[in-house]
Amino acid sequence: MRKRSKITLLLLFITSLSHIGCKAEKEEIKPNIIIYLTDDLGYGDLSCYGNPIIKTPGIDKFASQGILLTDLHSAGTVCSPSRAGLLTGKNPYRSGFYYLQGFQGTHLRDSETTIAEVLKSGGYETAFMGKWHLSRLEKTDKKKEPNPGDQGFDYWFASTHNAYKGPKNFQKFIRNGENVGEVNGWYCDVLTEEATDWLTNKRDKSKPFLLIVSTHEPHAPLAPPEAYSDMYDNTMVDSLEQSISYGGVARPEYDISKNKKEYYGTVSQLDKAFENLMTIIDKEQLTENTMVIFTSDNGPESPVNLEESQGEWEAPTRDNCFGTPGIYRGMKRFPYEGGHRVPGIIRYPSKIPAGSTSNEMVIATDFITTAARLANINISKDLNIDGIDAFPAFIGQKIEREKPYIWLYPNHEDAYFRMPHMAMRYNNYTLIGRFPKKTESLTLMEWMKTSIPISFELYNLANDPEQQINLVTIQPEMVEQLKPIMIKQWINIRDEGPNWEKINTDVKN
Repeated sequence: MRKRSKITLLLLFITSLSHIGCKAEKEEIKPNIIIYLTDDLGYGDLSCYGNPIIKTPGIDKFASQGILLTDLHSAGTVCSPSRAGLLTGKNPYRSGFYYLQGFQGTHLRDSETTIAEVLKSGGYETAFMGKWHLSRLEKTDKKKEPNPGDQGFDYWFASTHNAYKGPKNFQKFIRNGENVGEVNGWYCDVLTEEATDWLTNKRDKSKPFLLIVSTHEPHAPLAPPEAYSDMYDNTMVDSLEQSISYGGVARPEYDISKNKKEYYGTVSQLDKAFENLMTIIDKEQLTENTMVIFTSDNGPESPVNLEESQGEWEAPTRDNCFGTPGIYRGMKRFPYEGGHRVPGIIRYPSKIPAGSTSNEMVIATDFITTAARLANINISKDLNIDGIDAFPAFIGQKIEREKPYIWLYPNHEDAYFRMPHMAMRYNNYTLIGRFPKKTESLTLMEWMKTSIPISFELYNLANDPEQQINLVTIQPEMVEQLKPIMIKQWINIRDEGPNWEKINTDVKN
């Protein structure tokens, strides 16, 4: 009897060990997540995306180690909306980002839930480095707007806007709420140094982490080290430049060709800064279990004529902009593909096959849902997130969306680019919509809050990626099928977004 009891106890012990082993297998280590967000980098600006001029060996190597996405899109067509959508997983117009941060008091409200807050709930440590552009970070007597620390980031080193006076020796960085003063070096290099310090010295290494690095480069103004710009000061570059497309957007009539080396050199400098950060990830032995996302906030900037310049800083600094959307139509701000189809490269060695490519459509709003799924964190349906779990696309599988996605830029000035207002992807089709002309009796906010698209264009990207063949009269039945879907989706988004004029009035009263 005693012997039998010992055998029983031994069997129970072995069984318990097997259960513990099964549990350990199910509880996978949560991945670290890095999002490297460039500013105004075009779809066609990297060598691995077919650029014949710009040398990007660091990013090319990174692409060979992961998956290159050919149909990845920013959440919006311009800076602030794109960043809001990436952080919240929501179409940015639901959060009130119709234009840039600061427009009639626009900012990312504290009521929004960010990817940092979601991951923190699952035990992550979080950090943000670089351009924020979602609220004013400087301390003023005015009403305080939420900063990265209020939005879930444990550590932050950021600037409200771009380096308007140039990327070298930037003077407006703020670290965890305190002014830093002038920092020696170029913006992207300073971010690499700050991120390196955080990764190696300041974070809690017992926790998984989220790190977002948001560069100024290659946003205007541009001023790379001469070693980079000189790489592109030669006749071969002059001849190759003739083959570069600018999305069908008119260039200035005056000659700006002497400036191209500044843009090309900046992208190569950015490539090196990114490569240096990946080297630190390797040295810290974080590579295998870290998902790194490299992307851009919107399409490339385009030079504009001085007469149409929208602010003193834009001309002549925009004359240095030689970013390309590749074969796609439009550039930054445009709802056409070139305004929001951007580079997207994902590396996660323990999960994603190296050297792979995906043609599935992925949107930056998908990052929060994808990260939560990998971290085994549930996201409340009350958040009304537009993003989906895109990880199947990262491993070569298909993904399905329950609803189409809308990009918007509510331009209201006929002289400024003369472009449509809205685009909606539906499988391979893109429906383009235009609002009615704004009348003088309506404020800009009233116009946006009451308008729906009234005229349309239709393109099939499967056989017309350059969006040159308008199918409105050729496939009217498809237009009639998609119009009500676009209008319904837009009204849902439009009516959820805050009315900043009303908010401002209520605050004054």
